Amino acid sequence: MTATGLDVLDKTVQTTNIWLNEIMADHGDDRQVAWHILGAVLHALRDRLPADLSAHLGAELPLLIRGLYYDQYEPSKQPDVTRTLDAFLERVKEGLTSTRPVDSVEATRSVFHVIAHRIDLGQSAKVRDALPKDIQALWPESVGV
Repeated sequence: MTATGLDVLDKTVQTTNIWLNEIMADHGDDRQVAWHILGAVLHALRDRLPADLSAHLGAELPLLIRGLYYDQYEPSKQPDVTRTLDAFLERVKEGLTSTRPVDSVEATRSVFHVIAHRIDLGQSAKVRDALPKDIQALWPESVGV
């Protein structure tokens, strides 16, 4: 028997918890904070990517996380012209205003690590390579491992 009665929902809840657990390993045992970190970084990343690459990344995400990723999405405003690391981190920081203080650099590193670890290696590399060099520097060195 499944928890929800739908295998697809049970699987996405399980996968989402795995992602959140990885973020909590870096930021403490608070699932709400981990969810906010994930959303803030995914939104900054999504809005920085060209719409087609953003959509390809979205297709790789677990169903629940995909919903978070697309929340408040405005494809006509993509890509954001954020060129600097500071501007990107400010966008992440804005997404974290409703939670306890979290370092935006560390939040970004955590989520980039989860993405690199949990999605297709080729797609992860395309996302990383689409970012300016100073933002790429927060990506883990061994993409997809």
